[in-house]
Amino acid sequence: MGFDVGADAYGRFMGRFSAPLAPLLADAAGVVAGMTALDVGCGPGALTAELVARLGASSVHAVDPSPSFVAAARSALPGVDVRQAMAEVLPFADAAVDAALAQLVVPFLRDPVAGLGEMRRAVRPGGVVAACAWDHAGGRSPLAPFWDAVRAVGLDAVDESGAPGVRAGDLERLARAAGLRDPTPGELTVRVAYASAAEWWEPFGLGVGPAGDLVARLDAATRDRVRAAAVERLPRGAFVLTATAWSVVARA
Repeated sequence: MGFDVGADAYGRFMGRFSAPLAPLLADAAGVVAGMTALDVGCGPGALTAELVARLGASSVHAVDPSPSFVAAARSALPGVDVRQAMAEVLPFADAAVDAALAQLVVPFLRDPVAGLGEMRRAVRPGGVVAACAWDHAGGRSPLAPFWDAVRAVGLDAVDESGAPGVRAGDLERLARAAGLRDPTPGELTVRVAYASAAEWWEPFGLGVGPAGDLVARLDAATRDRVRAAAVERLPRGAFVLTATAWSVVARA
């Protein structure tokens, strides 16, 4: 689904939002020095880097199914145990870490309950499992202007609004189904500055995620129509885009 791309492409697209989101999720999960942590679906390593800053490389583990992301995370974060693996089958023993976190991952899991269940298994009893996902259903994601433009030009395309975890209560429900205790929902909001609408649009051509997949399939004329409709929804000149993610923090 458009995530078998280079780390630079992902960084220019969603990395601008995942980097400032990482400390918010780590704070919500209560990650502090002395803990061990697992980053599930680490991508190029935005959340992993935040965990390393708090815990040290030797106390952090990370997994991702994408070979390019695993290679990028290993290169950027030497000393971190980064493995290629699916969230639904984590290559760790029971009770291996104090905390397991999944940033912007749950909507793309084949089986979200199984993935969260594996995170629960890998965390010691009483440890923390935390996850977050953009509020795609509520129109508060970084991609909201894009998908609004897609609908405005009449394209029949599937966005992320129907994915698991992207609406109020979803993550809490999934956490309970995975056997996690005391799931507490929350919201995490970030603000990202752009010099222009052109800067915001440029990464959509890199083929990242469902939006990138769609742009890659469009003919030039339709792509220009979507771009123009999206730009109409953005402020002129420099602007700040606000995005909000749902979160859940629970106990193993």
